[in-house]
Amino acid sequence: MSCRAELEALEAAIGTSIIGQKPVIRRLVIGLLANGNLLIEGLPGLAKTRAIKAMSRHLEADFSRIQFTPDLLPSDVTGSDVYHQSVEGSVFTFSPGPLFANLVLADEINRAPAKVQSALLEAMEERQVTVSGKTHPLPSLFMVLATQNPIEQEGTYPLPEAQLDRFMMKVLIDYPAVEEEVEVIRLVRDEERETLRQEGSPSAPVVIAQESVFEARREIAALHVAEPIERYMADLVEATRHPAALSEDLERWIELGASPRASLALDRCGRAHAWLNGRDYLDPQDVQAVAPDVLRHRLGLSFEAQGEGLTTDTVIAQLLARVALP
Repeated sequence: MSCRAELEALEAAIGTSIIGQKPVIRRLVIGLLANGNLLIEGLPGLAKTRAIKAMSRHLEADFSRIQFTPDLLPSDVTGSDVYHQSVEGSVFTFSPGPLFANLVLADEINRAPAKVQSALLEAMEERQVTVSGKTHPLPSLFMVLATQNPIEQEGTYPLPEAQLDRFMMKVLIDYPAVEEEVEVIRLVRDEERETLRQEGSPSAPVVIAQESVFEARREIAALHVAEPIERYMADLVEATRHPAALSEDLERWIELGASPRASLALDRCGRAHAWLNGRDYLDPQDVQAVAPDVLRHRLGLSFEAQGEGLTTDTVIAQLLARVALP
């Protein structure tokens, strides 16, 4: 079986546990292939945690969950040096924290203060953790999948822009349709029956090897990207910094533009999207498909735009409509 077929099998396996969230599942797989971190935002009960756990269940990977709370300490995330005393003498040894896993679920990340959130920055960007002046590398397959509730404000700490920029994509989860919710009810009921019938001897799920992910990344790295497409991605990001060149409305609405990380994310996520669709080249449609997820957390809207009830997705749609295609 080719690595593309295996990744398609992974996507299908996740889809058996998550009803009506195909775009979210596709973004999870794109993030995995693009070697990036994802921020998943949605109201409680919309299967944010379930989707991430489903992906870990069908992937040959160590899974770790960190429940972020206001009293969490940075060492609770990264690990710390522990004092040991024996007949040979006393020594400090490093005890790894839950961050040392392949897939790390940072649940309700905005419930922890900035000091704890900042403990993730080095891991997300450098794929390493420094404790007591010593650097500890993280696994080759490493991905932070953070969740947050968009409406809850009490007892939360908004993520700073520097940390938001470390997330390759911000994925939104919405309510399912009525027909899909009926399927959710049936799915959970069937899962309950299956669990009771097996009683401790569950059937083995489909598991995709890590090497298949690495092979897919090598194929994605070899995809052809024409120079006009490169310029198109750069023009999209440049438009967020100097929106006056496109329209007066965009100039009024956009206060903060995207960083070069946005250009890199458009390239990597776009190539992963093209590869999943069976192409060996990057198309403008691939860039447009991932642009909202790449840009929505990197744009700062003005008070005027917020007063008019605009969202970043509305502004991004205007950008995509106005930036010339190659």
